[in-house]
Amino acid sequence: MPRAKTDQDRKIFVLDTSVILYAHNSIMNFAEHDVVIPITVLEELDQFKKGNDTKNFEAREFIRLLDTLSKDQMIHNWTPLNGKTKGNFKIHMNPDSSINANMIFGEEKNDHKILNSALHLKQTEKNRRVILVSKDINLRLKAKSLDIQAEDYETGKIKNLSEIENTGKFILEGIAPEVINTLYDQHSVEAKHILGTRKRKSNAFYILKSEKNSVLSYYNAEDNRIERVDKRLAYNIKPKNAEQTFALHAILNPRIKLVSIQGVAGTGKTLLALAGALEQRRDYKQIFLARPIVPLSNKDIGYLPGDIKSKLNPYMEPLWDNLKFIQNQFKESDKEYQKITELVNQEKLVIQPLAYIRGRSLSNIFFIIDEAQNLTPHEIKTIISRAGENTKIIFTGDIFQIDTPYLDSQSNGLSYLIDRVKDHPLYAHIKLEKGERSELANLANELL
Repeated sequence: MPRAKTDQDRKIFVLDTSVILYAHNSIMNFAEHDVVIPITVLEELDQFKKGNDTKNFEAREFIRLLDTLSKDQMIHNWTPLNGKTKGNFKIHMNPDSSINANMIFGEEKNDHKILNSALHLKQTEKNRRVILVSKDINLRLKAKSLDIQAEDYETGKIKNLSEIENTGKFILEGIAPEVINTLYDQHSVEAKHILGTRKRKSNAFYILKSEKNSVLSYYNAEDNRIERVDKRLAYNIKPKNAEQTFALHAILNPRIKLVSIQGVAGTGKTLLALAGALEQRRDYKQIFLARPIVPLSNKDIGYLPGDIKSKLNPYMEPLWDNLKFIQNQFKESDKEYQKITELVNQEKLVIQPLAYIRGRSLSNIFFIIDEAQNLTPHEIKTIISRAGENTKIIFTGDIFQIDTPYLDSQSNGLSYLIDRVKDHPLYAHIKLEKGERSELANLANELL
């Protein structure tokens, strides 16, 4: 954002509640420009301040931040933000405006009160640009219909999705046949014989091709060698394509502590992660498999019948389905079949909503987080920052299948993770491209 040359060039950004719940420190990220918080936003945040979800944390932290910034001043007037390069902020009381969004849209609601604040500022601050910032697409559209400039909150957004999509796997052609033969015979070769002067990315996977042959491989940055990647069974689950082979290699590699697996439905993300966890069950105290709760049709889970366990079961069923699929690879009399039942009964394998696990110690844990695209960047950071000794974390999801209204492919936590930690020696990422669930599922993904 270019710096304003004059006071009139300094913009006024009006923040919606969705921005605060996404990032409590968002008020500090508008350079030298001024920030307005409609009083309606504070009223909405008051309803979010109790609870253990990330949105509750963000609401509480923002309220504390405002209290610190106010320094006993009356914050309905312009109040300086911290730092010489920052602008000012103020709380905007419910205004009287010649244009009333409640009347225009035929309904009185908080979103329209926020629009009224932006309309009033536009009328009273005629020499300055007023911009509504919201992660709510519908609110932005309503603002634009009232001739109010509206933008998404861009801080932390991934600018180039193609870069993170291509992170992790590369195809190199024209490799000398003798190099590929050496990989088959000796399992590894020095990286310089294949990568030459190319940039070397930690834990990157390669499909190496000569005129007549090919081999799957992986760059071991610690030893500076390219190693052959073989198809391995994990609790009787066998990878069906190159990308699944790479994903399972990362899951089973003890050097790699953090893995992300991106792919559409039916590509085997969760199945591979769970199979890999079961294969390594002796190396960890517990296996946690969790996913965030995203209410169906924007309804709170309270509308579902039964106790809390009954309410949450529908959200956890896909995870149980994967476990049952693995278990059914064996006969009921097989020890592998019985071992899964034993792990569940002894709570050494736990399937729960993410909210139930958040805050727990994550030492000696194999932790799988499903549907990670529905997490915010802050939630991703919170989970990883709780990792103790001998913990491995696998995030799975599809960055283009967002189920929450205030995230998108560029701002969700999974995209953020892939972008920020790519090339780190503790991290590996792979994108699964081919659906393996069934021909019918592939038809849906490709044509519908």
